[in-house]
This record gives sequence, structure tokens and C-alpha cells, in this order.
Amino acid sequence: MRREVVMLSTILYAAGCAGGRAGAAPDDTAHVNAMAHEHAGQAPDANASTAEPRQEVTAREVVYGTAGGRELRGYMAAPASARADAPLPGVVMIHEWWGLNDNIRMMARRLAGEGYRVLAVDMYGKVATNPDEARSYMMEVMQNRPAGMQNLAAAAEFLATRMHAPKLGVVGWCFGGGWSLQTALQLPERIDAAAVYYGQPVTDRAQLARLDAPVAGFFGLQDRGIPADSVRKMESELKSLGKTVDFHYYQAGHGFANPSGDAYNAEAAADAWTRTLDLFARTLKR
Repeated sequence: MRREVVMLSTILYAAGCAGGRAGAAPDDTAHVNAMAHEHAGQAPDANASTAEPRQEVTAREVVYGTAGGRELRGYMAAPASARADAPLPGVVMIHEWWGLNDNIRMMARRLAGEGYRVLAVDMYGKVATNPDEARSYMMEVMQNRPAGMQNLAAAAEFLATRMHAPKLGVVGWCFGGGWSLQTALQLPERIDAAAVYYGQPVTDRAQLARLDAPVAGFFGLQDRGIPADSVRKMESELKSLGKTVDFHYYQAGHGFANPSGDAYNAEAAADAWTRTLDLFARTLKR
């Protein structure tokens, strides 16, 4: 994996070109509103699934950088059998619109059980307990895309340099799905694979041309917040650019892979998870 130094000014410029400025771009505001509509009346309930990792893992809270004068805190998990400084392939994990809650921590442990060091980032600095809070927290991030990208760049840098990860992947759901794609677009020198679960599409050809990693995408055909036609347009643009993409569409709604959500679809979630593991095994472990 290439290890060129990522200059902060470059990251902020690129994020700004993707819509970062004071106040959310119109498309971002519309996206936040669409997510609020999809999650209306919901609450982040206890997990319907108690999926355990396939091997024993250890997990802890970590500080992975600073931004805007505050510490960036996340949740890191790795196989218990690995030394603390073992050069395992790393994965940046990005939470959905509720924040870094117990569901995401469970997913971090589950993925770590497959042989990865997983850093679940905290883009909000707090966890939402209802849709109004989640909408507010998501909007705060979308209003300052450069700061969000700085957060994710710090996570990638932490795994690559402090944790000695030889290769890096990124995965996210909902809010995090969009940012997973952005991480692959804005940090092409860092990211070796990206998994995008029903995240905000990008259809601008110039932005998509930056991609330098395989991307797997998982989308619900009944998802009103992430219209399938926009996703298919993105997929078509990526393929025409010669990018490696593998998109899958399920007869499911938004949030189908979240076992703590109302739209959970066990069959679709299991298939998407299997394909995610296959992507990371092919790209991060070889």
C-alpha cells in the first residue's frame, strides 16, 4: 500500500470541493432530511442480534487524534491472540446516523474476530437517543465536511502509523456509508477497499475519478432515502471510469443490515456481510 504523507491542506481542499463549507450544501441538507424521514418514529433499540466474533477479541476506547482542539475518541477491537503492536490489516468503521452506539461496537468486535484491527470512529462526539437528536448531530457534521474528513484521515493515519496496519479498509452504514465512500475518494493513497452500506451516492464524474480502491455497495430497493436510480447512475459512472465496483441490491428498506433497527432484514444482512468479508479478505490480507 502506498504511504505518501497526507497533507491536511490537501484533505480539506478535497473535502471542500465535495461540498464542505459553512452550512450544509443543498444536496446534503436534502440527504439529512431524507434520512430523518426514513428513521421517523424509530429508536436505537437493543440489538436483535447477539452476533459474537468468531474468535476472542479485545476492545478498548482509544484517542486516535485531535481536531478543532478536541480529542477524537473511538472504539478499537482486535483479535485477543494478536500482540498490541501486531501489523494486522486495519479497518476504519463509521457509524450510522445514531452515532457510535452499542450496535456499532458489536459490529467492530465481530469484524475484529475475522482477523482485523478495527477502529470505530466517533463522528458526533455523542450518541443520539431519538430521531431529532440524530438529525441534529448528522447535520452538524454535514455542515462542516472538512472537519469530518479530518476526523477520518486521523483514524486512517492512526491505524497505518501507530498500529502498523499494512493495508486499510473502510466500512460504514447509512450516514457512515456515505462517509465510507468519501474516505475512499478523498484518501486514495490510504484506502485499499471500501464497503458502502446504503450511503449517500456520488454521481459527479470528477469526484469518482479519484477512486483507487475496490468498492462493494449494498443497497435496498425499497429505500426511499437512497433512491436506486441514483445508485445505479453512480455504479455506471464508476464502471465507465474503469473502477472495480461490486454493487448489490436487495428487496429491503433503508437500514436492512442493522439488527437493532426496525428495517432489519436478516437474509439481506447476512449476504451483504459475507460479501464484505470476501472483499476485505481479497484486498487487505494479500
